[in-house]
Amino acid sequence: MDKQHEARIEHLEEVLAHLTRLTEDLSEVIARQDAEIARLTRRVEMLMQAEATREAEAGNTVPLADQRPPHW
Repeated sequence: MDKQHEARIEHLEEVLAHLTRLTEDLSEVIARQDAEIARLTRRVEMLMQAEATREAEAGNTVPLADQRPPHW
């Protein structure tokens, strides 16, 4: 194999290594974001339940979260 082919293969290997590292980094970011979204979703659900309970205890017949906005 001549030097031009060797240089090209070496360049392709470097690019592949870079892309592999980038893919792994992005995968880690996505995994962290997925965990954060799941945590935030649980918090929102807890807040909605707490507010519905508070509204029910206040004597409202339908929790505000279940009512349609006035413009509907």
